[in-house]
Amino acid sequence: MNLFKWARTKSPWIIHFNTGGCNGCDIELTAALTPRFDLERFGILLEGSPRHADVLVVTGPVTLQVKDRLVRIYEQMPEPKHVIATGTCAISGAPFKECYNVHGGIDIVLPVDAYVPGCPPKPEAIIDGISKLIQKIKKE
Repeated sequence: MNLFKWARTKSPWIIHFNTGGCNGCDIELTAALTPRFDLERFGILLEGSPRHADVLVVTGPVTLQVKDRLVRIYEQMPEPKHVIATGTCAISGAPFKECYNVHGGIDIVLPVDAYVPGCPPKPEAIIDGISKLIQKIKKE
């Protein structure tokens, strides 16, 4: 059992899902994956399929149109799975919070394990949020 826990903390695979924000957080997440910030030094790999991912990184507010898709992607991920809300839109829905088609933040729909605040958050903040999630996984 300790081998599985060790493997999960040394090589978490992430999947990114944009729920409809301005793409500022997406650009910063992509920057965190580039060689300049090198998120892969933690063993983190960007995966294209939810069936292979351990961590769901969500950017943007939860809209009526995307809510079911977001839940479906989360349900396709194998256990144990974790969610990171990246950016102000994903955390609270702001500045779209009072819009007719926005539910709010990600935690209304999915259980969130880590929050990365900012509009958009810097790559350093994204790396810090993921490393804190790894520390949380180690403690479980």
